[in-house]
Amino acid sequence: MANIKIMDENLANKIAAGEVVEKTMNVVKELVENSIDAGSTEISIKLIDSGVKEIEVSDNGIGMDEDDAKMAFCRHATSKLKNLDDLFYIESLGFRGEALPSIASVSNVKLKTSDGNIGTIVTVKGGEDINVERSDLQKGTTITVSDLFYNTPVRLKYLKNLYVELANIVDYVNKMALSYPNIKFSLINNDKNLLLTDGNGDLLKVIYQIYGADITKKMVSISGENDDYYISGFISYPEITKSNRNSITTLVNGRVIKNNELNKIIIDCYHTYIPKDKFPIIVLNIDVDPILIDINIHPTKMDIKFSKMESLRELVESLIVKKLKELVLIPNIAVRDVSNISEVKNQIRDNYDKKPIDYKEIEEIAFDFSVNDDNCQYNNNDDDSTALENSEVIYRIKEMIPRGIVYSTYIIAENEDGMFIIDQHAAAERINYEKVLNSLKNNVIVIDLLVPIKVELAMHEYLIVKNNFAILEEYGFICEEFGINTILIRSHPNWIMSDIAEECIRKVIDIIATKEAFDFDLFVWRMAATMACRMSIKANDYISYDDQLWLLNELRKCENPFTCPHGRPTIITYTKYDLEKLFKRSID
Repeated sequence: MANIKIMDENLANKIAAGEVVEKTMNVVKELVENSIDAGSTEISIKLIDSGVKEIEVSDNGIGMDEDDAKMAFCRHATSKLKNLDDLFYIESLGFRGEALPSIASVSNVKLKTSDGNIGTIVTVKGGEDINVERSDLQKGTTITVSDLFYNTPVRLKYLKNLYVELANIVDYVNKMALSYPNIKFSLINNDKNLLLTDGNGDLLKVIYQIYGADITKKMVSISGENDDYYISGFISYPEITKSNRNSITTLVNGRVIKNNELNKIIIDCYHTYIPKDKFPIIVLNIDVDPILIDINIHPTKMDIKFSKMESLRELVESLIVKKLKELVLIPNIAVRDVSNISEVKNQIRDNYDKKPIDYKEIEEIAFDFSVNDDNCQYNNNDDDSTALENSEVIYRIKEMIPRGIVYSTYIIAENEDGMFIIDQHAAAERINYEKVLNSLKNNVIVIDLLVPIKVELAMHEYLIVKNNFAILEEYGFICEEFGINTILIRSHPNWIMSDIAEECIRKVIDIIATKEAFDFDLFVWRMAATMACRMSIKANDYISYDDQLWLLNELRKCENPFTCPHGRPTIITYTKYDLEKLFKRSID
């Protein structure tokens, strides 16, 4: 008797549903993508209990006739692929033909559709009982999914609470609205309207409807192209950040995707502009020839592979970095409308009574701009202080005149635009960081070790490190083989301080040994930031008027004078108008 048999179709659909339908958001995603593929200009999503009880998606697309409506519930039935060649040139959002039968196998589904000539209603219960009847001729399709996972209680048990499920749906629909600003989206849960766009094609207006006015004001457009890609969209000022990556919306040919490598490229563009645990708000539309991407790598179709990733990297980096360099990134202080003098007194008293900032985390080292012994010196008395002195300097902020210091930490300065508050430690960090980084990248000085450092590795790690000897030498690490699975480091770059040399070298070797593609530039950035912090003045250090003046002038010369290497602001401002409004000299 044969042991291998053809799997029952309903069982196969339930297994497929485990890949395609994991939560209520997956159902909404598949139905909305079908509506978009049908050429809809209006899509309405109505939920009951975050979609667990019922999900209804209606559109005004091309609709289906009776035969197509019944065929849609058959596995691998699709109108989007005809032959193998089509698989390499996918332009639609859906193409697998698995979504609807998978959804129907774990819920009760009602499909009401019309192509304008005939109206059809198809009801499916648990993927088995199918009933077909006639309906009205209103063109479009409405699909109602109720009692999700009612016949698979294990999967129902692992659904998140209703708020989490709803949050996932809202996040997805928001991204689709950003992807298709020309489509009118409506999202309702338990009769409460959560999103309504007008579908007029204005992406910035959709951003406003999702994120609100304050964030929209801090979004700037970018666009550009190369031989392989065209990119357009909006990026946020560095002062506008979120605590997770969900605010990074990447769209490829209208498809919402999640690509870790692309996200890393975007985040790296904000390096030193924002703290490492914060993320910008990004809406990036990428148009590319479908033959250069592969979306057929996961049933959810949200992951994607790019065949020319380096070309995409160069375009993304050039657009975002160029735009950030064009912006004036000094945050404005929010001016509260204080209605009477007693409130002013209370605010002053509250601020005075607050516990002072704890600066113990900041490295407490004297006001010294030296990098490492006598190899390289940066200080305000040096006659040939930097190459910037001898070349054309582009200032991103106007000259400021220091007027004093408060809390022995914050320099108060002014110019014709208003009043500025500068964190002396953050400003010195930025100055030192850019000078050290320039030295590391352009003038690597090698220091020979009196006693070489021996590092023993496992065989697979040793092979990886050995393969990177040339890169190590390029950055000043002179290595050689020393017996079996062992390397000897005889020299290191001068920017590694002697007291932490062995620790840093072992860290470099360890990172390389565990990562085949080690990002040396990122490592150098981190080292430069650490050394800049150690070299800089700290909070509560006294500095003279001349030191203040020098610090402000050097800050103006920086490529990015607005944040320290760790992404904290170096400078904030009250404009003249803000001050006049605060003191009631300006009446709106």
